[in-house]
Amino acid sequence: MASEQGIDINHRKKSLLSVIKMNEKVTYDKLQDPFPKYKWPVSLGRVINFSSDEVWRIISMPRNLEEYHPFCSQNRIIKWPGVGSHDEVHYLNGWIFERKFCKWYEGIGYDLKIGEKEGKLSYVTWRIKSLNASRSLVTIKIYPNIIQNLPIVIRWFVYLLKIKPLLTSYLDSVLNGLNWSMVNNKPVKKNQFGNHPWFS
Repeated sequence: MASEQGIDINHRKKSLLSVIKMNEKVTYDKLQDPFPKYKWPVSLGRVINFSSDEVWRIISMPRNLEEYHPFCSQNRIIKWPGVGSHDEVHYLNGWIFERKFCKWYEGIGYDLKIGEKEGKLSYVTWRIKSLNASRSLVTIKIYPNIIQNLPIVIRWFVYLLKIKPLLTSYLDSVLNGLNWSMVNNKPVKKNQFGNHPWFS
């Protein structure tokens, strides 16, 4: 009898822990690096004078890149929103990349895979951190596939001399576009903050 009670108590404890874990609120600070196997990411953040809810409303709406991405001519939706979302980024240079969303954190951001159809994929994370009622930190991090399999010495030089500067410039234009579009309440112009060697 005592052993049966012990089993029942342990079962209830495990069930309760499962419920707590399922209902645990995901917060910005609890999120870990979603792609730990991929090294050499390029990351950039910008403080935007809007609440995190306002920023999330913009970046989670369908075709959102058409509002603020200065190198995007079209953002075609295949499936939206949430985990499993799928869209296309039509760049000004003619490239078409697919984005497939593998994580979706309501109000905080998302993780996605991006690349040409049937091609190698890079990984991207978007995060929004609330600073106060009217200011947010928006951070984009890219894990580029192009350097993952290079020898370490070559990878270091390619990363420092080309990949990091060009992707930092790219992210700066995207974040500038997000801020400008929200402040002015209208879409950015093509190449509004300057041309990019890869995407213009």
